[in-house]
Amino acid sequence: MRANAEMLSNLSPTTPVIADADTGYGGPIMVARTTEQYSRSGVAAFHIEDQVQTKRCGHLGGKILVDRDTYMTRIRAAVQARQRIGSDIVVIARTDSLQTHGYEESVARLRAARDAGADVGLLEGMTSKDMAKQAVRDLAPWPMLLNMVEHGATPSISATEAKEMGFRIIIFPFAALGPACTAIRDAMEKLQADGIPGLSKEMTPQMLFRICGLDESIKIDAAAGGAAFEGGVDLK
Repeated sequence: MRANAEMLSNLSPTTPVIADADTGYGGPIMVARTTEQYSRSGVAAFHIEDQVQTKRCGHLGGKILVDRDTYMTRIRAAVQARQRIGSDIVVIARTDSLQTHGYEESVARLRAARDAGADVGLLEGMTSKDMAKQAVRDLAPWPMLLNMVEHGATPSISATEAKEMGFRIIIFPFAALGPACTAIRDAMEKLQADGIPGLSKEMTPQMLFRICGLDESIKIDAAAGGAAFEGGVDLK
């Protein structure tokens, strides 16, 4: 998780990355280690939750929660670790307790996390727009994040609508994964049927390398007096 977070965080020096830290991967010592490593990897913010270590996706059933005191040790460990290393990484307190413990306990857990020093709240798996509005009101003025997983437990809410509700942050975890899954499946079915992927003429190796930063690499090499690309990169 840390390696993936570091790779994504370093794709762009100006684009903040919000990473999933799940349960923190253990007790307070491991939560502190996760916080420190995410911070040093360039992550801007991360959310940490109150499920047991062998957790499930927030939009699956059968989740099992730790008690509130255990959850608070995770939040405190993250906040204290950030303070120890002088980091400005944003700690997002996520609760998955709605499904098993109900709305009031979920809000109570988020209030406790807020009091323990968490910067942002995340009530996972809200089941209605009215509940989403209520959560923002009940925890105001604390910033709230909306996890917009389309076709999951939460009804579809656009970024504009979420802003009107009072959410300060919205994330779309499937925004890239969903289209990628569909495109890869369609391409493999075409390969199976036709014996060739049939990509568009624009989909060249050079184009893909340029998406990954080839032109910038050429400039860096040339500026340093290198000759790695002296012969060019385009096929003759």
